[in-house]
Amino acid sequence: MKTRLTVALLATALIAAPLAAASGSAAQPRLKFAVESHDFGKIKQGQSVTFEFVFENQGDALLVIDKVEPSCGCTAALLSEKTIAPGKKGKIKSTFESSGYSGRVTKYIFIESNDPAAKRVELSIMADVQTPPAPKIELDKYTVDMGLGLEGEEPSVKVQVRNVGEVELRVEIAHQDIAFFVDGKPAVFPVKVAAGKSFELEVRFPAQVRTGQMRDYILLRSNDPARSTVSLYLNRYVVSRKDLRELFQKYRKILEEKK
Repeated sequence: MKTRLTVALLATALIAAPLAAASGSAAQPRLKFAVESHDFGKIKQGQSVTFEFVFENQGDALLVIDKVEPSCGCTAALLSEKTIAPGKKGKIKSTFESSGYSGRVTKYIFIESNDPAAKRVELSIMADVQTPPAPKIELDKYTVDMGLGLEGEEPSVKVQVRNVGEVELRVEIAHQDIAFFVDGKPAVFPVKVAAGKSFELEVRFPAQVRTGQMRDYILLRSNDPARSTVSLYLNRYVVSRKDLRELFQKYRKILEEKK
């Protein structure tokens, strides 16, 4: 009797084991890319290059691509099919527009799917963008805090403008009520700057008639193909003579104290 019971229990266990295993491993999709990155190598600035990322559904359930999202507008990604059956392949066509870029560039494409093991996959494309000889504008500072100013004064600030490119730079500036000087002389635009050279730009404001916080920005336009417009931000705080006198009286004792 005991032997029959043991045999029956063993048979039951042998039948139940595969059923339990089957019930615990539901069919799932599996997203697998042949490669997840591609290097275009050297390309010319302005050139458009394309690469197709090939992927396969190596699972045993339908693969659904929920989203294909490039990291920026310069990169486009086109999906061949949204749903991929088990054992089938799909493609994501990626295109990089190199206009406005130079040097080593890396862009990304993010893929979201119903693969529980890879819900978000990151693809990358790279290129060394070669640029022809060109002018390149550079300022020694792009934001200047001019500090405290007095009502009625004509504040000014000086900035170095450099051409760090290989071709002559031409700079234009226009701003109402502000005077510009180049190397101490009234500016005549466009200012031409040879490769590797610089000039001192002086910005002179008219007499200050308003008090309080003042913010201005000046646009420098040039033939730099990568940065045709550069902004110079200028901040200052203007006080009246009355306010300055009151401040001096308030802090006079502190200023006159011996260290």
